[in-house]
Amino acid sequence: MQTTPAGCGTITRIDRVEIGDYMSFGITKTIPADEGIAQVESLYDGSVDEYEFHMAGTPSKLGVGDYVYTIFEHKIRGRLQITRLEGGAVNPKSGKPRTLVFVRAPGERLDEPIPRKGHQGTRYYDGADWPS
Repeated sequence: MQTTPAGCGTITRIDRVEIGDYMSFGITKTIPADEGIAQVESLYDGSVDEYEFHMAGTPSKLGVGDYVYTIFEHKIRGRLQITRLEGGAVNPKSGKPRTLVFVRAPGERLDEPIPRKGHQGTRYYDGADWPS
């Protein structure tokens, strides 16, 4: 495992298991309401070029090239492609390991958001509702 300057290991997936449509596979992450719609919009309007999500533990199915689908106000608003995964980080509140998930922005914003209940943490998602 490679190590980054911050001491986090870079996770590389070469033993990927293809699930569903490889081009749409990923995870869903809910953007908290208190971060506001402006935070969501910044992921898709070009005002940021990279964003960091956190994921508990080490992902078993996720890899570079997969997607993070963002949920806000119970709707999938868009998706961002994963550029790297860095393991070895620690949740400051619980002390448990977590993985940093970096995505390229701006992402793909949906014209018509897809209804999807928000949640805590991370959930795998096959992208089945994503328009072709």
